[in-house]
Amino acid sequence: MSKINIDHISFHYPGSDQRETALDDVSLSIEAGEFVCLLGPSGCGKSTLLSLLEGLNQADSGEIRIDGTAITGPGRDRAVVFQHYSLFPWLTAQKNVLFGIRQSGIRHSREEQRRLADHYLSCVGLGSAGGRYPAELSGGMQQRVAIARALAMEADILLMDEPFGAIDPKLRQDLQELVSRLSVEHQKTVVFVTHDIDEAILLADRIVVMEPKHIRAVVPVGFPRPRRRDNIAQTEDYIQLRKHLMSLFYEQVADEIYEEVVL
Repeated sequence: MSKINIDHISFHYPGSDQRETALDDVSLSIEAGEFVCLLGPSGCGKSTLLSLLEGLNQADSGEIRIDGTAITGPGRDRAVVFQHYSLFPWLTAQKNVLFGIRQSGIRHSREEQRRLADHYLSCVGLGSAGGRYPAELSGGMQQRVAIARALAMEADILLMDEPFGAIDPKLRQDLQELVSRLSVEHQKTVVFVTHDIDEAILLADRIVVMEPKHIRAVVPVGFPRPRRRDNIAQTEDYIQLRKHLMSLFYEQVADEIYEEVVL
């Protein structure tokens, strides 16, 4: 049995007509420990699909199951990392992570909670920043705290919605490699939304290329994880995979432009 089964999902937002349907008959299976990237341009439905996985919205038809059980709402088996950090500004880095630990529902003593918070901050390279507030941290450091908080929830599944979209290119590469390593070390099943082809290749076992309402293609990535960009970016396999993904990605963008002009 797959870890996640997305079975013939359709969804439209309340108040929208049929033409504005966000997802139409989408199916996908994700294995335990797999890292899957949802790749596509803005508005293609990838964040909508993630919101259904989170349990924040319910599908109009079809079903999503985790370990065979249908999703009916948010659950402790899923932790989420958003693009804009979502840290509590009045809490220190350590206390933001402690919040994640307490949300997990796992019973720990206060001493053990603090030990775990410090452990997960160390995992993301912020072992000395536990006493600092979000306003005292850079954007990249804040996102590291958000990742530490998600890991501290000890959920099997990480859902990540363009978590590095607001971070400068150098820090973005560092965080990509950090997430790639941590997902392997902590044996997480990850669903990661992105519109960046190179990011998807660096991170994913499989790349789900989305077009409006549908999945266009599912493309396997053959490089073992975790990966470093400088180890793979010049290989012929990387170059050919990137060309293939670009053809899928930009062909659908061209189709959308054509439809807008014609219609």
